[in-house]
Amino acid sequence: MRNCMRCGVEMIEDLDIKVDMQGYGISITKSGIFSSTIDKPRVAVCPKCGEISMYLKDIEKLKK
Repeated sequence: MRNCMRCGVEMIEDLDIKVDMQGYGISITKSGIFSSTIDKPRVAVCPKCGEISMYLKDIEKLKK
């Protein structure tokens, strides 16, 4: 459960990010040309004020 940093309301989680005109979305990778994908960012949105929070579901890949 994520709470909005602005107003404290419970956020709607596990939403996708899409780049306009593309269905590919975005991903987080390590630096380098042939780097592996760590994870796709997820989004949470506050239903009261519209604040958006991006996060990674699986941070274990980031630690490796």
